Amino acid sequence: MKHAIRVRGLTKRYGEVQAVAGLDLDIEHGEVFAVLGPNGAGKSTTVEILEGYRKRDAGEVTVLGQDPARPTREWRSRIGIVLQTADDRAELTVRETLRHFAAYYADPRDPDELMEQVGLTESAGKRIRQLSGGQRRRVDVALGVIGRPELLFLDEPTTGFDPEARRRFWELIEGLAHDGTTIVLTTHYLEEAERLADRVAVVARGRVVAEGDPATLGGRASAKARVSWSDGELETDNPTAAVLELSRRYDGEIPALSVARPTLEDVYLRLIDSADPPAGGVPETAVTIGSAS
Repeated sequence: MKHAIRVRGLTKRYGEVQAVAGLDLDIEHGEVFAVLGPNGAGKSTTVEILEGYRKRDAGEVTVLGQDPARPTREWRSRIGIVLQTADDRAELTVRETLRHFAAYYADPRDPDELMEQVGLTESAGKRIRQLSGGQRRRVDVALGVIGRPELLFLDEPTTGFDPEARRRFWELIEGLAHDGTTIVLTTHYLEEAERLADRVAVVARGRVVAEGDPATLGGRASAKARVSWSDGELETDNPTAAVLELSRRYDGEIPALSVARPTLEDVYLRLIDSADPPAGGVPETAVTIGSAS
């Protein structure tokens, strides 16, 4: 298999709403790939089709060499999924939960080693309902990887996390990626995508409108720099020369100097604002995440 995931011409409608409109996508083995987009963009519907949870109307989809519309038990055993919400069997302890799910796989990870890896060893004897939100999310991830998946889907994995818990979670995902797991991440946190992803795709109005390395997406690396200071600002291709000129003007220290190229958020907002709707017109906000997005 050249690609872990290959999508061509994917379409999906919900009544009069075109949620996905001819989407193409390639995801390589071993990479962390982030799918970004506003509510109603089509990203959740796309990922649900890749996971085998939702049927497509048209297009070609291959996930680990298999059409997810015709899943086999062997194929499902190679996939790990961490949903945005999950039935967490609140009365079981962490250890009981992991051991229960490990029994479904031929070659599972050792539950005790996995608890240590995800930072749950001290919580092993606690019931799921007693855990904090961040600890519950770690249980979700442990369940997603306990079967040693080749491919892991993460749907908004750090929603509701405080900044410290989010960064600790990122370290966990980086460790999984280092071990060779292919990871597909949907997130509204652009800092998260920039930290974790090898490549990102921006989805708007049911199509991929840009794809690439977060550092160069949408011409970001070659965009004009914004030089600002207390008395003004300018955009330039040569910020060094601009700073030198300002230094001569102010005879040394430039008050409130700032030099910056467009952030990933700047590029993302520009891309989704400029995206053209598919032929026939599609209501922009007709679908929301968590239902039929």
